[in-house]
Amino acid sequence: MSTAQATTVIALVEYWADRLEAAGLTQADGFGQGTLTAFDEAAWLVLWALRLPLDELDEEENTPVTPTDAAKVALLLEARINTRRPAAYLTREAWLQGVPFYVDERVIIPRSLIAELLVDESIDPWLSEPSAAPGRPQQANAPSGGSAAHEVASVGAPVFRVLDLCTGNGSLAILAAMAWPEVLVDAADISTEALAVARINVDVHELQARITLIASDGLAACPGPYDLILCNPPYVNAATMAALPAEFRAEPALALAGGEDGMDFIRSLFLNAAGHMSENGVLVLEIGNERENFERAFPHLEPLWFETSAGPDQVLLLTRQQLA
Repeated sequence: MSTAQATTVIALVEYWADRLEAAGLTQADGFGQGTLTAFDEAAWLVLWALRLPLDELDEEENTPVTPTDAAKVALLLEARINTRRPAAYLTREAWLQGVPFYVDERVIIPRSLIAELLVDESIDPWLSEPSAAPGRPQQANAPSGGSAAHEVASVGAPVFRVLDLCTGNGSLAILAAMAWPEVLVDAADISTEALAVARINVDVHELQARITLIASDGLAACPGPYDLILCNPPYVNAATMAALPAEFRAEPALALAGGEDGMDFIRSLFLNAAGHMSENGVLVLEIGNERENFERAFPHLEPLWFETSAGPDQVLLLTRQQLA
């Protein structure tokens, strides 16, 4: 099939999926920044170029496509193949847990697994009254639906404070503010360029009153104390960094590279985190595929590991008591 013969949405998607595969793009070398397969990448870009709902391929698959619109699709997909620039940088848009965010080359493309935990309420029990640590369970008198943060705020008690450290484009801070409407969020990053992108997203989602952006080298400029610190830090080890596909090399190395074993930023974080946490505060930390290096670097710690779509060894939780 040629692009001229692809006269419906689904035909265009299938044609460009074949082209992406023929160009050698795979999950291991080309995808992983929002999609995992050639078909999903093609569907995303075709629907975006045609200004159709990105989650409605089934409904739109038989929609006719004019030659003019097919040419627009071709320009976008040819650019994706020829430049190996990530799709999100070409469209200036990425989605995380159903929420759209502006992105460009100043930030990594949002894909944090912590977003899943914010949406499915896995973290909610930890915004409750204190009990034993580590492995602290939810208090018996904490609300069964939603977090204690909601109930506390509703009766006029002090508002819970959340820090999104290494915020990048601000997506986790925004999702946290959406998940817990009464919580105040600080969003910190060492990169002022990243914070400029985060500002765009905070403004678009009209959360200026609840999210404060902070330029900070780690925790240095973060006031605290925080009841919850979310952190998706640079954790990629040196060997992995050297072998990254072109799409990932297009992202800011500052947001990815974690030193020889991927733990450089995390070592510094652990030295200072307890001093920025409330008495019952917790840290939720993403480490990707670096569990082995994490356990080698911090053999004395026994974190709680969250189950995520990528498995049970990518995101962990530590209490202030464990970090003190």
